[in-house]
Amino acid sequence: MADLSVELAGVTLSNPIIAASGTFGFGKEYAQLYSLRELGGISCKGITLKERPGNPPPRIAETPSGILNAVGLQNPGVEHFITEDLPWLQTQGTAIIANIAGNTPEDYCAMAQRLSDTPVDMIELNISCPNVKEGGVQFGTSCASVAAITKQVRRFCKKPLMVKLSPNVADIAEIAKAAESEGADAVSLINTLTGMRIDIETGRPILRNNTGGLSGPAVFPVAVRMVWQVANAVRIPVVGMGGVSSWQDAVEMLMAGATALQVGTALFADPYAPLKICRGLEEYLERKGLRSVRELTGTVQTW
Repeated sequence: MADLSVELAGVTLSNPIIAASGTFGFGKEYAQLYSLRELGGISCKGITLKERPGNPPPRIAETPSGILNAVGLQNPGVEHFITEDLPWLQTQGTAIIANIAGNTPEDYCAMAQRLSDTPVDMIELNISCPNVKEGGVQFGTSCASVAAITKQVRRFCKKPLMVKLSPNVADIAEIAKAAESEGADAVSLINTLTGMRIDIETGRPILRNNTGGLSGPAVFPVAVRMVWQVANAVRIPVVGMGGVSSWQDAVEMLMAGATALQVGTALFADPYAPLKICRGLEEYLERKGLRSVRELTGTVQTW
């Protein structure tokens, strides 16, 4: 049987499939359907320093081959996560990735420091959320700002640090290099593309926030291209995401250069999608005579 385990910045995952932040909550609902140890890891719902109510509804809209969301980082805050959610997650037998978001560098640094003294396996620095009106996105759109926030958080972060990158930039490879240069142990990409829908009867945007983040199969080719560009620009591991819905998508993303993958929007259509992707990956590896999923990473042969 093929070996699906991978190492991500010193953290061993039983397989390369991670539930993406914002789509899996803290895992409790999905644990009613299957054992979470079948996942390589969980990137938890994005948390902020204090509790956040999120944006007013409507905040989700369907689009052709995807969804548009402007949930606005609704979450109970970092202390609630540590005291109420983390103890349960520790019993689930999967890697725990804490996704953090903030309005100021001080917010990020305080959370990184607080979480460094907990059992989380990794911290994912969300500097690229496009569905809030303040914070986050301003840190992820230039090399200088990405380098600065990564450098500041690195000083306080004792855990492996993964920086989540925005696709809404001119050159994502340069952005990734900026994060790497200031101590990022891995990068994850892509976060959602900024989009908009309009109700033609009312003439108003469908989302109360006006714009939101586009995810799902529609963004997959963009994600593959950006993962390939970044994987060829940095030495640290790349975690690919953006429309991964099937084992075929997973193979493609790994070939583009990803070490591991995050599955998000697909969960809304099929909560069992990560498990099906793992089974499909295993069968593909066996059919190709490969002993490990690690043999797929970065194997695309460009023209």
